Amino acid sequence: MTPAHFIIPIAALLCLTPWISSGVALVMGLVIALTLGNPYILTIKNWTHKLLAISIIGLGFGMDLGVIARSGIEGLGITIISISVTLILGILLGKILKTEKDTSLLITVGTAICGGSAIAAVAPVIKAKHHEVTVSLGIVFLLNAAALFIFTWAGHALGLSEWRFGLWSALAIHDTSSVVGATLQYGPDALDTGTIVKLTRALWIIPVAMLIGLWRSFKTKEKTSGQKAKRPWFILGFILAAAFVTWFPQWKYEGHQIEMFAKRIMVLTLFLIGSGLTRETLKNVGVRPFIHGVVLWVIVATGSLLMILYGIAEPMGH
Repeated sequence: MTPAHFIIPIAALLCLTPWISSGVALVMGLVIALTLGNPYILTIKNWTHKLLAISIIGLGFGMDLGVIARSGIEGLGITIISISVTLILGILLGKILKTEKDTSLLITVGTAICGGSAIAAVAPVIKAKHHEVTVSLGIVFLLNAAALFIFTWAGHALGLSEWRFGLWSALAIHDTSSVVGATLQYGPDALDTGTIVKLTRALWIIPVAMLIGLWRSFKTKEKTSGQKAKRPWFILGFILAAAFVTWFPQWKYEGHQIEMFAKRIMVLTLFLIGSGLTRETLKNVGVRPFIHGVVLWVIVATGSLLMILYGIAEPMGH
């Protein structure tokens, strides 16, 4: 038994208390994994996706269905534009840097839609190799960790309103977990907007994965992989949870309690994500793929921020 066998469970339990913020939880996981190692790595990988889904569904109990519909419609136009532009830029950047074709595509899809979830959905469709998936996930993970701190600091420095910060986070941060983590620190309106727009964006996983499969099969004249893209069912759970408290307002107090608990589960999830960054993962990340991921992310983050600052992405009423 190593010290990590005892420290990781204790740290995980601490994340369920109000004393640990999302940023602290992520860093705590990173430090433990990189210094002591993680003997629970396989168990944690299995539970991370489950806890993420549970926490997102739980957050739905604290939201209004009308607000979700309005925010989803308001962010739809910029979502379509940003996904399309990111995919084009990512493919071009991969050719310029001469990154491996499938690695480049996975990094691009992860940046365009929703990080690890999009990579996991597209990988079987294009028959990506194990090392290509590992590298892509590693880069997305590193950028997610950085975003959790950079975005909150930048949002306050620029004086962004909670709605603007929530939209920016949803458009420019890779994974839903880090969007929730960043907006959770910024304020309740930022959390609502960021979560709703990001989940609306995640719905594009399936059609994009299908189009990529068709495009790849057309180019190679082969049948697409029999494996199907994973469907983000937790989004439906989120909507149903919001619908329940909207249609039955007498349950709003209980819904709020569930939402508060879901926020703690999200903090725990961020700790588990942080503890999943091992030394092996860092070794697998090559220079060109990393440059590809960083440059594409900076372009997306800067471009979406400018659109928001100049009111291109801002609907009336904000």
